[in-house]
Amino acid sequence: MVNIKIDSNITVPNFKMGVILYHNIAIDDSPQMLKGRLQFFQETLRMELETKELTNYEGIAEWRQIFKLLKMNPGRYRPSHEALLRRIKKGDNLPLVHSAVDLNTFFSLEYCIPLGIYDLDHIQGDVILRLGKEEDSYEGVNGRVNDMNEKLISSDNLGAFGSPIVDSTRTKVTTNTTSALQLFYLRPSMTQAEATQLLEAAGKMFTQIHGGDFEQSVVERT
Repeated sequence: MVNIKIDSNITVPNFKMGVILYHNIAIDDSPQMLKGRLQFFQETLRMELETKELTNYEGIAEWRQIFKLLKMNPGRYRPSHEALLRRIKKGDNLPLVHSAVDLNTFFSLEYCIPLGIYDLDHIQGDVILRLGKEEDSYEGVNGRVNDMNEKLISSDNLGAFGSPIVDSTRTKVTTNTTSALQLFYLRPSMTQAEATQLLEAAGKMFTQIHGGDFEQSVVERT
């Protein structure tokens, strides 16, 4: 079991993270069912966004507020779920990668929160959610070296590897991944019961597609 902690410098009231660990999974091209659901969901959201402002989504409003509380400019650094919705609003289709990333995208849109999924074999030691330091940077899945100083990050013994903005290439899941860590950046307004229900549903859907088994937990700042 990986030990997940939230650093005391994350001073957001009711801040909590959802954690799912997967083992013995098999990642491949997304099944047609998932591709179809993701495409239909995008089309539904695109129509909805013609008349609905992004800030009217609770998940967008709450995560912008979290960024402000952490002194991260939400106009400059977008939470990943907001970036997805902005692409859909522009009329761009979201790229398909493989079953794990595509399902992660689906969850992010469905629950309107940032998510990260990481290859557990590439994580060393405990995982800590904290604010980045000057030395925290990584090559991101966006193809750039990302300076994570003073940004909300997840880190292990080797340093920063993820954030609600962009994740690193070091820990990205591939079709060779058999164990994974999935982090849900939950809305602070969610109750413990709502968070547990969300994680249970997500874990069941993930293992229906990828096989294997999962264990879940909700981590709160101590």
